[in-house]
Amino acid sequence: MTDFTPVAEAFSRKAKVYDAFGQDHPNLARMRARVRQHLMRLRPPPARLLELNAGTGADAVYFAQQGYRVLATDISPGMVAEIRAKIEKRESRLEIRESRLEIRESGIGDRLSVQQLSFTDLDRLDDGPFDVVFSNMGGLNCIPDLAAVTRHLPGLLAPGGVVTFVIMPPICPWEWTAVLRGDFRTAFRRLKPGGVLANVEGVRFRTWYFTPRQARRAFGPGFRTARLEALSLFTPPADRKHFAHRFPRLYRALAWLDDRLAPRFPFNHWGDFFVLSMRFEGVE
Repeated sequence: MTDFTPVAEAFSRKAKVYDAFGQDHPNLARMRARVRQHLMRLRPPPARLLELNAGTGADAVYFAQQGYRVLATDISPGMVAEIRAKIEKRESRLEIRESRLEIRESGIGDRLSVQQLSFTDLDRLDDGPFDVVFSNMGGLNCIPDLAAVTRHLPGLLAPGGVVTFVIMPPICPWEWTAVLRGDFRTAFRRLKPGGVLANVEGVRFRTWYFTPRQARRAFGPGFRTARLEALSLFTPPADRKHFAHRFPRLYRALAWLDDRLAPRFPFNHWGDFFVLSMRFEGVE
């Protein structure tokens, strides 16, 4: 059994600065937008959505605002605290109606809830069934066997439900360019057997990389592939925050390539991430 204690500690430390990193980050904003469009195309609101490794709740809040009923889960107490803070926050706005000035509340607390939970303990959920199960930005790369997560899904999903997972694959074209600098370690680190040690806020834990074929196989019978596309195929990984500002013309050209090649084979198997959606057809 995988010990997620270091992961929970690492991302609790990261929680306070995580949202700030995403500000003024064109490529990360573009990546999130593509994932959201991918999911909403397959299962538009209204629907019940379960998010795994929800982080600070950026996607959970977005989907709640679009009309989904969202249960956000994360193993990290620091991340869960950030989500709860977002739920409790109410944005007041002024409106003039019938010549009267009114203050109206536009909170999302009725459509967004949170539970501290590992994605391997989904049998302990307080809610269900769901129309969508969603995991973004490689949170599932913290486990060596995706089946430890997917085995719970038939009991959580309504018939016809959609699972959308954003996972880091072994082949990332951007990282392979490190060969030009003679940095073979960075270029091929994702191919290393037994996973790679990550360092988040001074805490080290192991991560693993999966091909789309390996991810599909983890689902077993009862699921079929609905859509597969690359995410940040030629544009730089999310940690290269300033690339789009420093090289705007090159960034736009790479994003143009991404948009056209991301859904096509074999490109949809590569990238910083891939977005895989599986549709649940039921278990006989």
